Amino acid sequence: MKPILAITMGDPAGIGPEIVVKALSHQETYEKCRPIVTGDAKVISKAVDLLGLEMQVNAVSSVEDARFSYGVIDVYDLKCVDIDKLEYGQVAAQCGNAAFVSVRKAIDLAMEGKVDGTVTAPLNKEALNLAGHHYDGHTEIYATFTHTKKYAMLLADEHLRVIHVSTHVPLRKACDLVKKARIIEVTELIDDACRQFGIQNPRIGIAGLNPHSSDNGLFGDEEALEITPAVDELTERGFNVVGPVPPDTLFAKAKCGQFDGCVAMYHDQGHIPFKVVGFNWNAETGKMDSVKGVNITLGLPIIRVSVDHGTAFDVAGKGIASEDALMVSVDYATKMALNRMSR
Repeated sequence: MKPILAITMGDPAGIGPEIVVKALSHQETYEKCRPIVTGDAKVISKAVDLLGLEMQVNAVSSVEDARFSYGVIDVYDLKCVDIDKLEYGQVAAQCGNAAFVSVRKAIDLAMEGKVDGTVTAPLNKEALNLAGHHYDGHTEIYATFTHTKKYAMLLADEHLRVIHVSTHVPLRKACDLVKKARIIEVTELIDDACRQFGIQNPRIGIAGLNPHSSDNGLFGDEEALEITPAVDELTERGFNVVGPVPPDTLFAKAKCGQFDGCVAMYHDQGHIPFKVVGFNWNAETGKMDSVKGVNITLGLPIIRVSVDHGTAFDVAGKGIASEDALMVSVDYATKMALNRMSR
């Protein structure tokens, strides 16, 4: 059986609905999974019209009523948007709330076993908070409603897979969060994830925090006090790890396939090289040729894979947003769901 995936529509004022519709316009999506969109049927219909596609929107109130047929977009209709007030590219409380309830429904369906995994389109943090939902983003919403205490963000695109010791905290605090126990925890998570992707005995590179991994203490002591002890313990336990690897070389080596996964010490250390690889801007056309890469939340009792880009309000409603990252997200979610289903 192909896994059932709940795909959230994202912020209705952003590119979420149109990239969801674009991804579902590819027959290959239905060949690998059974997708159902959580959100507002009128918003998805508006995106279908915007793109000029011959696709039918099937509004349902239960997963059992979905058709899962190519050419038909099944939408778990939450009726959460006043379509007459929807403006593309504008921050709005109703859109922040719509994005939130779409995510919450996807989580609930997965926790209830009605779907095998979830895929999220981008939401806008300002709109989310304007609606009264005070979360930093998807990861924190999922952690809250799945009652998960230990979790981490994994970025994935071809050979480059990056997990973070810390994410949405000030840089000064991020340095204080580089601790042996946390490094071991996230290394265990990325090792398990790589195995779910079909990689046996994954080779994990663990970044240093300081320039040149401190050059034996010349530029800091976090490597000696926290990172190297973590690497030593992981090695003793049988993990295939290397580190601390100087951050300015780790990701270049991983991109070429030398490592199956990387452990970054803080948000931008991992995100910057990842987006340099996955985001391809065309200076002649003035738009992205492709925006690839996915964000996977590890440690949850359910599967959550997301695009690793934002709502792109500047191009929302123009029909030019790339669905590449969402297609890759569906692929990863499918692989992870099939792995769990086979256990």
